[in-house]
Amino acid sequence: MSQPTAPQTGAPRPQQQPEVRGVFSTQEIRKVGTGTTTRKTVQKTFWFVEQHGSEIECQPLNTNYVPSGPKRKISMEDLINKFSPEPEFYMNSVYPKMQELQYSVRQGDRYRESGETFAAEYEYSRALKVDEDNVRANFGIGLTYLERGDASKAQDIFERLVKLDAAFEPQHKHLFNEFGINLRKNKMLAESREYYARALQLSPKDENLNMNMARVLLESKDMDGCVDYLLEALRLAPRHEQSLKFMSWLIQKNLIPSGKMEDVKQAIAASKAAAPAPAASPAANEGVAAVTPAGAQEDDPLIEDAPVAAPVAPASAPAAPSASPDPFVDTTA
Repeated sequence: MSQPTAPQTGAPRPQQQPEVRGVFSTQEIRKVGTGTTTRKTVQKTFWFVEQHGSEIECQPLNTNYVPSGPKRKISMEDLINKFSPEPEFYMNSVYPKMQELQYSVRQGDRYRESGETFAAEYEYSRALKVDEDNVRANFGIGLTYLERGDASKAQDIFERLVKLDAAFEPQHKHLFNEFGINLRKNKMLAESREYYARALQLSPKDENLNMNMARVLLESKDMDGCVDYLLEALRLAPRHEQSLKFMSWLIQKNLIPSGKMEDVKQAIAASKAAAPAPAASPAANEGVAAVTPAGAQEDDPLIEDAPVAAPVAPASAPAAPSASPDPFVDTTA
């Protein structure tokens, strides 16, 4: 049930508390019926308990014997006084099911990465039969549908994911970001806005989420909202490279609403004040205002490439396509 501490060697070290990981149960006595038919019943609930440093989390088991649903934190005192260890149940029933679930998700990931979308869908579906709230399986099958252009099935997964708080936890950021990008690429703009709005409810101080929302609003032609979210990203991180390049592109294309221009100037001034001294190279002085999308059409500047600075076209001539990629890169890193 618990992992023992490592053997002590060499100089004495402080004794470390072994971390807890396993299945525990709680019991609750309930009254059923009324009057002379009243009787007491004992309801037993099984929990998967895991310790991370000083924090202990417990999560209920579903009917398939895997941890599922919201986690809650408990104290070591509560664990000792209110929970009973169930080591045999864990080893014989829960652990094998957890391994089976993880195997199906890993297989689904492998198939999706190799472009075998139908095999990936099969494996993710197997995982979801065991745990319908499994975050990785939901993201995986959702991405599979989006990559196939199956918007109807992707919509169902989207509606499930936006209700799962766990989907927006740091360990899922890579999948979370990929899903948001694919929603936008599939022109599911309303869903993409709701998706990023949900993420921002949980992580309002994430400059990358604010920038990604700005990108969605650009495609939705909501320029006031687009600039507002970019300004918020720069307020949170004045030197945020992608937001600065995004803002620079909007300025070049004359897409900043007139009422926002003063705020934009102040944000750029703040970024310069926060920036380190420029390098000796003359090109470095061109900064983020020197970004032009590579081969992008006027109405479709969004290309998923890494940004590279390029010279600004002369003011008297139309901006010519540059050899550098588009500055807009979705990120939650």
